[in-house]
Amino acid sequence: MADRRSSRGMVAFSVTFYITTALIMVFVNKWVLNSVDLPFSLLWFQVTFAVILLHISAAFGLFRLPTVQKDICIGLIPLVLINVLGLSFNTICLQYVDASFYQVARALVLPFTVLFSFIFLNQKSSLMVLLSCLIVCTGFFVGVSSERLTLSMLGVFFGVCSSVSTALHAIVIKKSLDVVKGNTMELVYYNNLLSAIAFAPIILLAGEQNDIFMLFSDSNPTSLSDSDSNSARTFFIGIFVTGFFGFLINIAGFLQIKVTSPVTHMVSSAFRGVVQTVLGAILFKEILTSGRVGGIFIILFGSCLYTWFKDRENRKLKALEISEKLEKGELNENEKIYLGRNNEKENV
Repeated sequence: MADRRSSRGMVAFSVTFYITTALIMVFVNKWVLNSVDLPFSLLWFQVTFAVILLHISAAFGLFRLPTVQKDICIGLIPLVLINVLGLSFNTICLQYVDASFYQVARALVLPFTVLFSFIFLNQKSSLMVLLSCLIVCTGFFVGVSSERLTLSMLGVFFGVCSSVSTALHAIVIKKSLDVVKGNTMELVYYNNLLSAIAFAPIILLAGEQNDIFMLFSDSNPTSLSDSDSNSARTFFIGIFVTGFFGFLINIAGFLQIKVTSPVTHMVSSAFRGVVQTVLGAILFKEILTSGRVGGIFIILFGSCLYTWFKDRENRKLKALEISEKLEKGELNENEKIYLGRNNEKENV
C-alpha cells in the first residue's frame, strides 16, 4: 500500500513538474520575444546555459561528463542539425503567433510523425490511428482558417516547419542513441554543446550581434532610453530563466515518460495545452476566438484518441508476445509481473 501511494505521488510530481516547466518556457520566451527581436541569440544562451548546468552537475557528482570525440560529433550531425532547425522554427513561430495559438500552429507534429515513421521506419499504422491524425489535421485547419485574415501566415509556416522538424527529431534520436551506445545523458550533453557551436554563426548571419552589443552596453545607463533599459532587463532575466527551465524540461519530459503511461503523458500534455491557451489570453491580453478554441479542442481530442488507440495496440502486441513465451516457458520475472498486473486489471 505504501509503494502504491509513493508511486502515485511520483506520478503526480512528474506530471506537475513537466507541465510547469513547459508552461514557463513558452511564456518567458514569448515575453522576451515581445521585447527584443533576438530569437537565435536567445536560443544560443539557452543551450549554452544548459551546458554550464551539466558541468555544474558533473562537479557535484550528479553527471559524468563524456570526453568529446570527433567520430561521435560527426555521427551526431543529423541530430544537431534537426535540433537547431527545430528550436529555431519553434522560437520564430512563437515570435509571430499568439501564445494561445501556439499549439494550433504546431499541431501537425503527430500526423508528420506517423508519416515519417512509415517512410523511414516502415511502420504501418492502423485505420484508427490514421483517423486520429485526420482529426488533428481538421483541428489545425479549423484553427488557421478561422483567423486567416488576422493571423500571421509566416508564423503558421514556421509552425508547420516546426512540426516537421519535431517529427524528424523523434526518429533521428533513435539512431543517435546508437552513436553514444544508448547513454541518454551523454546524448543530451553532446546535443547541447554542438547546438551552441552551431548557433554562433547563425547569430552572425542573422545580424543579431549588433543588437546584443547594444544590450550589453547597459554598463553605461545614460546612453540608453527607458525602453532600451527595459528590453535589456527583459532579455537578461529571460535567458537565465529559460536557460534553467530549458535544462529542467529535458529531465521533466524524461521523468514523466518513465513513471507514467503514454496515455497519462498525452492527457497531461492536453491539459497543458488548455492552460497555455487560457494563460496566453490572460497574460498577453490575447483574444480567444471560437475558431481558435474549437481548433485547439479538436486537436487535443485527436491527440488523446491517437494515444489511446496506440496504447491499446501496444498492449495487445505485448500480451501476444508474452502469451507465446508463456507457452514455451520462456517468461522472465519482469514479464511475469506484467502478466500478473494485466490479469488484476481484467478482474477489477
